[in-house]
Amino acid sequence: MKVIKDSVHDHIAVDGVARALLDTPELQRLRRISQLGTVSLVYPSANHSRFEHSLGVYHLACEALEQLGIEGIQADRIKAAAMVHDVGHGPYSHNVEELIQRRTGRYHDDVHDLLADGEIADVLCDHGLEPDRIADLVAGDGEFGQLVSGELDVDRMDYLVRDAHHTGVPYGAIDHGRLVRELRYVDGQLVLGEGNVQTAESLLVARALMNPTVYSHSVARISKAMLRRATEALLDAGGTDARTLAWMDDAELVVALRECEASHPLVRRLDERRLYKRAIWAEIDDVPGGIIEATHDDLVRFEHEIADRADVPVGHVILDVPSRPSMAESTTRVLVNGEVRQLGHQSPLVDALRSAQYAQWRLGVYSPADERDRVGRAAVDVLGLDIDGPLVSDVRDGLYTTLDHFAE
Repeated sequence: MKVIKDSVHDHIAVDGVARALLDTPELQRLRRISQLGTVSLVYPSANHSRFEHSLGVYHLACEALEQLGIEGIQADRIKAAAMVHDVGHGPYSHNVEELIQRRTGRYHDDVHDLLADGEIADVLCDHGLEPDRIADLVAGDGEFGQLVSGELDVDRMDYLVRDAHHTGVPYGAIDHGRLVRELRYVDGQLVLGEGNVQTAESLLVARALMNPTVYSHSVARISKAMLRRATEALLDAGGTDARTLAWMDDAELVVALRECEASHPLVRRLDERRLYKRAIWAEIDDVPGGIIEATHDDLVRFEHEIADRADVPVGHVILDVPSRPSMAESTTRVLVNGEVRQLGHQSPLVDALRSAQYAQWRLGVYSPADERDRVGRAAVDVLGLDIDGPLVSDVRDGLYTTLDHFAE
């Protein structure tokens, strides 16, 4: 057994198959993958890695297994899946995942090929575990996959607390101890026991508050979009290919970006934190539906049209369109009077949080500061935005007020 000191969970005891997995190259690579990507440009202390998060997920999985009375080979499978659940992440975590998926067809939680051979596969087989079954659990398949990837998964419980801890933002604080203690299986469904509607709501509220303050903070989105654009330029220039990119760590990607002429200008801006600014920050009701559902090729075409109309280089316009608001956590299942119910049907908070999420949605158009007025006007015309008054929405309400001021 190995005992590891953790900043969130104090001491984590690692043994069995998890201990053997710990020192594989695939797990150690996660030390060099940042948990929050470019969020450290907003919150300087947000430098924690996917490795420590994986340890936290494993720790909470062990506690959940004890609470649920799951033992033996099935427990070993879940522990292994919890430990390796993030090995499929590319550099800077989710920041370039969309780009990798578009070119390879693989998301980070599809680890079947990765677990099929190599040292992780050797460790799993040495402990009598089938790599395919572990990969299925990582993908959230089956009754026990819900523990690793689902509405009540230990992954979510760890990252909310860990991200809040390292950013210094208090909104991710949840009672993960109670969440784990109240887990139940009812007819193959992972649920929270009686009297825990508020416990489930706390998970929902934490995620809803962390999204605008951390995950979708305007500066985090701008820097993410710049990194994604630089990486796309690297791929288009032949500096690397998407499959090689998927297995780089953060430092390897930065070196490749710096060495490539096509990506160097943007990565230098990121290095020096000379970020693009918001030329447009539009609410969802001001954006035509066709823009929100546009394909990647359509968005590229829009960027070219905006740049042409504003008379700026194409690389000086980045169009950032989030997907429509969604709230998967609202399907969390809780026991109420002996009946399994979805939180969205039980809690009056869900509708309020959905409304808040809708109000927080923004389309962004980013450009260098000295060009953003021209780019903003051009974007309104090209995209058909229904914007009255200033081109850039101040978004000076709620949680954005202090954080936007701090970041800008």
